[in-house]
Amino acid sequence: MNLTTGAILRRITEADLSAASHKLATIILDGMAWKDGYNGLERGTAAFTLAHLAEKMGMSRQHLTALLAELAASTLELVRWKPNGKFAPWLFRFGAGEEVAGLQDVVSATGDTSLSRESKNKTIFVGQIDMDESANVFRTCWAELIKKAKTALPCWNVDTQAIWERFIAFNRARGNARVPAGYLLGFMRRWRTSSSSTAPISASEPEPLAKEDPSMQELHDQIRAAPSFNRQFHASDLCRLIGQAAYDARVLDVVRRFGCPRFAAILAVHGRAVLAGEIPR
Repeated sequence: MNLTTGAILRRITEADLSAASHKLATIILDGMAWKDGYNGLERGTAAFTLAHLAEKMGMSRQHLTALLAELAASTLELVRWKPNGKFAPWLFRFGAGEEVAGLQDVVSATGDTSLSRESKNKTIFVGQIDMDESANVFRTCWAELIKKAKTALPCWNVDTQAIWERFIAFNRARGNARVPAGYLLGFMRRWRTSSSSTAPISASEPEPLAKEDPSMQELHDQIRAAPSFNRQFHASDLCRLIGQAAYDARVLDVVRRFGCPRFAAILAVHGRAVLAGEIPR
């Protein structure tokens, strides 16, 4: 199938589908990226959680699942996959399911001369980023771009400020005073969410904490105090004690302090609470 709005829309109107499936296909089409880098997605791809789609359709998740199956079996050949974890959004694409396996990550090109690249409705990383910009990302023009782009990337659940701080630190460590904005998108696309990853670190992915860093030992000590297998119980107990807002604030504080993934920060927060006697081990 040709990856253009018009071509897909014609296929939708021509397909033998129920009225609800036609509406669902149109909603998915409306969220598709038609330029690499739009909301962090590749061209011809849309990102939604099933809860969001169910809300937009005004129906149950069960009914929505049946409609998605109908679209997958139709001539539209809708395919969906979830590369960024259990709670991350699903990615959707119309046509030729075999194309999904060959999709490649593409970083926004700095030499892009498309007339549509300045559109206010697109999340396109253009221009240059100075490492001397404000430490507070929300005082820069990049906060909203990061927030929109990360929804379909491995760093979808990482705080926007934490992403910015890691990006600035990463480039300063390499002596980069100014880099193309596309580097920020590449940095987010190569975000490592698992400390056990053995893949080599590229020039645009976050650095792990140095082994000799004392803060690393502190973080590990806190994590060890709260085994991961019962983290749901620890989260429930702690939220009942201090409230959801205070719990989220603690997690965010750990992410910012140690530059660690959210999962590790949650375990550290639980470990601190155990050590402080707030919740049982």
